[in-house]
Amino acid sequence: MTGTIYEQTKQVVQSLIQAFSLHEKHLLVIGVSTSEVIGKQIGMGGSDQVAAEIFSALRELQEEHGFQLAFQCCEHLNRALVMERSTQERYHYPEVSVIPVPNAGGAMASYAFHHFQDSVLVETIQADAAIDIGDTFIGMHLKPVAVPIRPAQRHIGEAHVTMAITRPKLIGGARATYV
Repeated sequence: MTGTIYEQTKQVVQSLIQAFSLHEKHLLVIGVSTSEVIGKQIGMGGSDQVAAEIFSALRELQEEHGFQLAFQCCEHLNRALVMERSTQERYHYPEVSVIPVPNAGGAMASYAFHHFQDSVLVETIQADAAIDIGDTFIGMHLKPVAVPIRPAQRHIGEAHVTMAITRPKLIGGARATYV
């Protein structure tokens, strides 16, 4: 494992961008257990400092590439998602009424809620790509056909990292032609 949490997060996101050219039309969902990042069991040691480093790296790359971000809350908020109001309006997701806190929503979602310009929560989305830091199970928020991506940087801190992109369904049969 090399580098800081910030640097490791950037490496992971950059490897996703190499596999799938994320831009302004794409929505990236992020699931994070800051507890797992610092080597504790999920939900047992959330860290605002870890959340700040991850958020900072993601926002920097978001500004560079233009993609939209959504942060998944923990199961105590039914895995609702924090995003900017502009993203929620762009995708026409219905807003839900709750404020994530570290013990109900998770440190990462709580941090994102307080550091986005105009935060809202939505119940469910269909994202184009995902990064799961600490095995938080973000697959429910992806479009139907998910394709796993294997990053070179497979950990952020002590947390296991998985990623996925999506593609359109292949419909038809033997005579179908695909793009």
